[in-house]
Amino acid sequence: MNESKIELENEESNLKRGFLKNKQIIFYCLYGIILTLAELVVGYGSVKLGIFLHILLLGLLIVHTSFLFAEKMHLLYLALVLAPLTRIMSLSMPLGEISPIYWYLVISAPLFASGIGVMRIAGFSPGEVGLHLNKLPVQLLISLIGFPLGVIEYVILRPGPMVSSLAFSNVWFPALVLIICTGLLEEFIFRGIMYRAALEAVGKKFALFYVSFIFAVLHITHLSFTDVIFVFCVALLFTGIFMQQRSIVGLTLAHGITNITLYIICPLII
Repeated sequence: MNESKIELENEESNLKRGFLKNKQIIFYCLYGIILTLAELVVGYGSVKLGIFLHILLLGLLIVHTSFLFAEKMHLLYLALVLAPLTRIMSLSMPLGEISPIYWYLVISAPLFASGIGVMRIAGFSPGEVGLHLNKLPVQLLISLIGFPLGVIEYVILRPGPMVSSLAFSNVWFPALVLIICTGLLEEFIFRGIMYRAALEAVGKKFALFYVSFIFAVLHITHLSFTDVIFVFCVALLFTGIFMQQRSIVGLTLAHGITNITLYIICPLII
């Protein structure tokens, strides 16, 4: 009798957890839709209205996180805060007269601080978000995929050159900034923190596609649907690699090299 009662209680508990998980997935999808709408408004409509939607999303996520703080589900809401915060920081700072390379530098500082804050609140160690040098030769090999990815994205976007020539004196500082302020920052936030939080909250499959979707949506402001699809596919690839390697070192270098190829190398040689 006692065993039957225990089994029944376990079954009820599992059903309750399953219901709660499914309910939260609906909210995750809703927040993804709001983020997409906000990015579409920023890219194709009103920047001010887009900022308002991002601020609204940020507030909703913070409130939702506070209500679920005792549950693992709160981790993904907490990590998702970094998505609208990224756009709010990039649009609200008065950086119109600043060179694009310094723009990356200025924006990345508060975002690194925010990411570290979220990591600490979530209780993630540096190793859990991929900040370690294990299997370094493998990580260096992974970094090489950045070159073909950068060429492909250049063909899609055709941006102007970030520097006037490929002389080392012109290239070294912008390249370093792109590796740290795009490669490291975005891999830390999306593969390190956000995927780790999603893994805890909803499991591998949903985490893989959801985090890749969020990452791709934040590229809508490039005003190219083809690029959004390309970035989504790259995000799936990068997240899949992170699932296997548990390190963002190679992905950071690959991400940085992609942007170096996109903004520095290809515009001057193609």
